[in-house]
Amino acid sequence: MNFFNLAKLFSVALIAATAANAENVLRWTSQGDALTMDPHSQNESPTIAFNGQIYEALVARDIEMNLVPELAESWTASPDGWTFKLRQGVKFHDGANFTAEDVVFSFNRALEESSDYKEQVKTVAKIEVIDDFTVKLVTDGANPILPNTLTNVYIMDSGWAKANGVEKPQDFAAEEETFSVRNSNGTGPFMLTSRAPEELSVLTRNSNWWGDSMFPGNVDRIEYRPIKNAATRVAALLSGEVDFVLDAPLQDLKRIEATDGLTTKTVAQVRSIFFGMDQGVDELRSSNIKGKNPFRDIRVREAFNLAIDKDAIQRVVMDGLSFPTGIITPPGVLGNTPELDKQYGFDLGKAKSLMEQAGYADGFEIQLDCPNNRYNNDEKICQAAVAMLAKIGVKVNLDAIPKAQHFPKIQKRTSDFYMLGWGVSTLDSHYVFSYLFDGEGSWNGIGYNNARVNEITKLIETETDIPKRTALIDEAWQIIKKEMPYLPIHHQVLGWSMKDNVDVPIAADDHLRPRYVVFK
Repeated sequence: MNFFNLAKLFSVALIAATAANAENVLRWTSQGDALTMDPHSQNESPTIAFNGQIYEALVARDIEMNLVPELAESWTASPDGWTFKLRQGVKFHDGANFTAEDVVFSFNRALEESSDYKEQVKTVAKIEVIDDFTVKLVTDGANPILPNTLTNVYIMDSGWAKANGVEKPQDFAAEEETFSVRNSNGTGPFMLTSRAPEELSVLTRNSNWWGDSMFPGNVDRIEYRPIKNAATRVAALLSGEVDFVLDAPLQDLKRIEATDGLTTKTVAQVRSIFFGMDQGVDELRSSNIKGKNPFRDIRVREAFNLAIDKDAIQRVVMDGLSFPTGIITPPGVLGNTPELDKQYGFDLGKAKSLMEQAGYADGFEIQLDCPNNRYNNDEKICQAAVAMLAKIGVKVNLDAIPKAQHFPKIQKRTSDFYMLGWGVSTLDSHYVFSYLFDGEGSWNGIGYNNARVNEITKLIETETDIPKRTALIDEAWQIIKKEMPYLPIHHQVLGWSMKDNVDVPIAADDHLRPRYVVFK
């Protein structure tokens, strides 16, 4: 055999070996990065979704949003709580065994003051360890929805947390930096290999994952690059730089779908977009009105609702891909009804009249805080609102900033007027009430405090009679809709785009689940 034939044979063999050993690398992008790797610090959807590749909860949601086992194999209810049978043989990424001790530690950690998951676990009075693989979450009376609230409460390795001084969650609002912010040790299908916030995060497949043979996903490695600019995200997909865009611009979906080798998927998201109006302070910080708070006058709040043309936003800003609404909870969530979902409507004349009746015929000045890298067309929606409110004399100064700077303003309650989106992971209105409307809700940045709504929020935690519970939820929404503490805009539509050679099932909660992602 001559040299050239030998070289050719070697080349063919090398190509074959490379193909056999080739990794399925999912190169993924969206507009914003996870805020932190600490699993109990920030209840924010992209952060939850990213950490959900690394950490796991007792229960989870599948692609169809059904409740399914994860670290718990089964669970049963009793009058005073829920008992969970834990999965055996599970190991953390560092090789430590998963046991009931880690569940106890994680729930206690999630109850800490710096945790953003307090509302989801606050009904757990104590945790009883039955044995190494059985725990009982004891509640004050029956709690019919507890498993639904646990899908995002991730389990940490107690030993790892103690060894690295992260027994308590990161205080995100205070900009605290801890070991758990950039490092992780979960039980999930992927391990964090490297982390450069806002640049590149790399995850590699956990070869010891308990679910490896139970799910169809064949992703070996994930490379996540956040790209804030929408046009740049699309360009990265078109050029082949990335395989998957989680939040493709809605206006570009048709163009992407028409491109050879690319496809798109859409679904109505369980997320509502709205504006918050702070009624809890005596005087707004950014307003030229001194000595009083215009938002405490329901006529002003109604005027704001009537001045925002949600249909125009749907048509012009969202390219038709949104659902204008009158409440902050989407269809598919217990509590949403077609009647409640109707928007307040657009009536500029009535809005002007209400402003005049309230004593603001000449309007007033205020700042609108808006994220620019979180929701579909978030900054554009805010820009549209600025122009619309100007027609009733309100001068709105727009401050559009990255979500990492935006969200602490709301949590610290230092924003007068702000955009926020809220997804409902539990598919139950209690989740919305407890965070946004309860007087002590951690994301209630408007200072709303209605005694009956607070009472109902507590009652539905324990009410097991479904008709009674549904009636209570409807009563709370009726009160809220009448008082108009927030300004609902629309329910989001998700648009995911990807290469034809990879199937990424879309989910209504906007969470990527690589365990279902298949390279063809």
